[in-house]
Amino acid sequence: MNRLWNSVVGKLWITILLLVSFVLFIVTVLLLEFFGNYHSESVEETLNKEAATIARIFNDHGEFENSLLIMEDILGAETNAVIAEVPEESSYFIHEGLNGDQLRKTILQEPSFQKVFETDETVMKEMLLPSLTEENMMESYIVLASPLQTGEEEHGVVFIYQSLEVMDRTAERTTNIVFLSAFIAFILTTVFAFFLSTRITSPLRNMREGAFELAKGNFDTKVKATSSDEIGQLATAFNQMGRQLKHHVEVINQEKEQLSSILTSMADAVITFNQDRTILLSNPPAEKLLQQWLMKRGMEKGDPLPSEMEHMLEHVLDFEEEIEEELEMEGAYYAITFSPLYSGDSIRGAVAVLHNMTEQHRLEKLREDFIANVSHELRTPIAMLQGYSEALLDDVGTSEEERREMTKIIYEESQRMGRLVTDLLNLARMESGHMRLYRQVVQLNSVIERMTLKFQPIAKEQGIELDFESVIDDWAAAELDEDRIEQVMTNLIDNAIRHTPQGGNVKVLIEQQQGYAKISVNDTGVGIPEEDLQYVFERFYKADKARTLGKGGTGLGLAIASNIINAHGGKISAESEVGKGTSFIFLLPLKKM
Repeated sequence: MNRLWNSVVGKLWITILLLVSFVLFIVTVLLLEFFGNYHSESVEETLNKEAATIARIFNDHGEFENSLLIMEDILGAETNAVIAEVPEESSYFIHEGLNGDQLRKTILQEPSFQKVFETDETVMKEMLLPSLTEENMMESYIVLASPLQTGEEEHGVVFIYQSLEVMDRTAERTTNIVFLSAFIAFILTTVFAFFLSTRITSPLRNMREGAFELAKGNFDTKVKATSSDEIGQLATAFNQMGRQLKHHVEVINQEKEQLSSILTSMADAVITFNQDRTILLSNPPAEKLLQQWLMKRGMEKGDPLPSEMEHMLEHVLDFEEEIEEELEMEGAYYAITFSPLYSGDSIRGAVAVLHNMTEQHRLEKLREDFIANVSHELRTPIAMLQGYSEALLDDVGTSEEERREMTKIIYEESQRMGRLVTDLLNLARMESGHMRLYRQVVQLNSVIERMTLKFQPIAKEQGIELDFESVIDDWAAAELDEDRIEQVMTNLIDNAIRHTPQGGNVKVLIEQQQGYAKISVNDTGVGIPEEDLQYVFERFYKADKARTLGKGGTGLGLAIASNIINAHGGKISAESEVGKGTSFIFLLPLKKM
């Protein structure tokens, strides 16, 4: 029923049916009222005419019995009569049927008819009397009592009565006619409704289905215009709307793809916020940045923004003005620009652009540290060169041996300055990413052993025992730049020998750790304090001046070694205990055979 009512055809059909039913109901009530009144008036008129006829017959013929025979032919089939004489109170039936005696007694005993014998007035009344056609059944009758002259001095009364069953049959026939009309109206209404469905609602249903297809994104949907009336014009307008929607959606998608491509290709992080301070849109660098902040805070949910950005966002949304700041957040430096987003005259959000300045800050710090360190490192040899040169110029040395000693110091300091400049250039080249590796697959054991044994004479001269040991397979290979790795080994073994006292031990050990070769250079030297271990790979490391002064070091070897190992995809670290020795360990990826 709900489905029928929700359709245009159903509503139209039910409305017409209700309208026709209401009209037929009113017409039926009025017809029944009309026929009832009409029939009552007709019966009354007929009974009066028949009573007058009977009186006229009695007056014309005079003889009672002859008059009865004539009256039987005059009365209709539906009309009966009882003639009562006065004063004998005898009565006669015309068209007598069943229950005649009982009916006659009921009529004659009716008090309303007694005055007819006395006043000669006509009385008509509706009465419930025994049926003349069926036993033990009562029927409604209309009875007319009219005075009658039966002789010169004798009077009587004729009681003419007629069953109201005729009226009931008339009402029944009227009701049947109304029901037949209702049935015909139902058929015609149904046919008319489905005719409208074909001509009107069918195109509307097609447009409804087309609208659903448009809502699903199928903008190629077309509706056939079957007529040139308003419905046909509506179908044409619907097709035009579909084409316009398709065009606008394509334009929007192109702009969205273009904007997405721009945001994706941007190196800076871009985050768009709603008015309620929730994140609406972010590009991949921003998503990566948000994840990093969450991981650093150890949170899976909650506000991913640092408090500094929260304050900037609130300021932009509250005061509707752009902000540019450079902040340090979560250990990194960012140049942040917050701009408000408008929808008409009202602000609907904000957009933040974050440019990571950490690398610039690091390079700036490196530059400053580099200048400071180089100035510091060059100050001593330059001062020594200048001092001894002035001494030679001023003939300070009194003997040839003293002058030769001064000349030797000048030569050694100049060599030290040369090594320092060379190391600085190499380190700058490595850190700028311009270092080129000439990789080749080599057998790791033989290469590292050769690099170690090269220092055997130096170790003997210093009274230090130099050992090599390998616990990996002989066929283990690695893809590396042999010259660069030799530079690392030379630096580590040379440092170990220089900082190990006579009688000490330096050992090179090769082990396997998962897919890497673990190479460690261990010495039994003085060691490095724990608080200085994190700085040993920085430039000009001077945790202990005794480890460098007078030993020819520049303070850049470990920094260079760290860059070389990192370029090979490895990792270098240091372990030390003061008074027991130091171990420098680096990992190199093994070649899968």
